[in-house]
Amino acid sequence: MSGGWERSTRKARLPSNWRALRAEAHRRNPRHICHICGQPGGDALDHKQPGDNHAQDNLDWAHDQMPPYCHRLKSSAEGNAARPRARRDPEPHPGLIDPPTERN
Repeated sequence: MSGGWERSTRKARLPSNWRALRAEAHRRNPRHICHICGQPGGDALDHKQPGDNHAQDNLDWAHDQMPPYCHRLKSSAEGNAARPRARRDPEPHPGLIDPPTERN
């Protein structure tokens, strides 16, 4: 998975009180139970619904740097779903093309 912040604008879009939001999320969920798999040890504060909604009910912990990598898998799926698909003209499967007929 590519990951990282290289081309992302996400970090710049975080609110100025992000540290306070993280602290509150830790207070609500001190064992960092992953909201995706339900296991303890989530190491990334995740936006449950994609976008810039930083409300506490949209923030919870997920595994990112450790198995089962729930946050990475979720983020990758969201990115792939948002990526525009290249359109191409449909072509028939080679097995469905009629062979040329012989002419006498």
